[in-house]
Order: sequence, then structure tokens, then C-alpha cells
Amino acid sequence: MKPAIREQRPKVSTSRTLLLHDNAGPHKTNATTQSLRELGIQVLPHPVDSPDLAPCDFWLFPILKDRLAGQKFGHIQDLTKAVNSELRTIPEENYQGLFRKS
Repeated sequence: MKPAIREQRPKVSTSRTLLLHDNAGPHKTNATTQSLRELGIQVLPHPVDSPDLAPCDFWLFPILKDRLAGQKFGHIQDLTKAVNSELRTIPEENYQGLFRKS
């Protein structure tokens, strides 16, 4: 996972990586949790079936929806490339600001 982060965000330090996911079944398997632990990735708690939205639901997905509106993608690879390209344009500070306490 850290190599993927480095590839997508080369300027981001992975020495203290935090992960917020929705506790879906695949995210909670022994293999997944063990891999995250071995990589030193701290998982932030997010209750299963929580009524609270994850930041991607109220912040990131609307940005992507707006930026990709009207575009047509013939293949999943084209969509993936477009999404990754848009994600790289969002400054790291914007992501970090979602998790800072006011």
C-alpha cells in the first residue's frame, strides 16, 4: 500500500500513514488488518453502519463528480486515469484539513 501511496502522492510522507475506511467486510479480514499492521498504517476508527459520512462522501466525491461531469469513458482504465489525474491536483493540505480539529 505504501508504494501505491508514494506513486500517487510522491510528496506525501508515508512515515505516519493514517487510513480511514468504512469497516466493510474485506477491510476487516485478518489478511488486511495484518498487512496494515505490518506496514505501520494506523486505521482510524469508523463504526460499521455509522450514520456519519466519511470525508469522501461529503467532500471528495462531489469534487470528482463536478470535475468529471459530462465526460464519457469507454473503458474502466480511462475512468481510473481521469480520477487519478484529478486526485493529484488536490493539494495535500486539503486532505489533511479534513482530519484536523478546529
